[in-house]
Amino acid sequence: MTPEFSRRFPLDSIGSMPRGVSIEATADERAALAARFDLAALETLNATATLTASARGIETAGRLTAKIVQSCVVTGDAVAARIDEMFTLRFVEPDMLASGNEEVELRDSDCDLIEIEGGAVDLGEAVAQTLGLALDPFPRCEAERAREDERKWVAGEDAGPFAGLKGMLK
Repeated sequence: MTPEFSRRFPLDSIGSMPRGVSIEATADERAALAARFDLAALETLNATATLTASARGIETAGRLTAKIVQSCVVTGDAVAARIDEMFTLRFVEPDMLASGNEEVELRDSDCDLIEIEGGAVDLGEAVAQTLGLALDPFPRCEAERAREDERKWVAGEDAGPFAGLKGMLK
């Protein structure tokens, strides 16, 4: 399967000196990604990154920016949002992942590992995956957020489905 947003960089074009790159999704790529992530629209998708070869793989650090429109989970109304996400990734050879030599991620500062395929790293697909992780899983329109805040204020802190059980803790 070919990714909707593929930007491949051959390994022999990435040296031990940092290489800065910028990528931008075309209108067709944005439409395909919007369908993949169930977005009403993906208006822009850009990323800048630095690729550096090391003994552990291809180290990648960058930033993605996007303008998106999602549907409110309650009303279905359009919810516009901006995504501005920093990312750190390491592209590694498939045998490194299969051998169990991959690092165990314990901190937020640790990077994700992505397999190198066909002698190249696909920064576009990595950015697309990062975008998918950055999306709000339960977007709400402003009116719905205001109603939610009002319900919390009127009901007080002790309101909620388990408020009646609070007294049983003693």
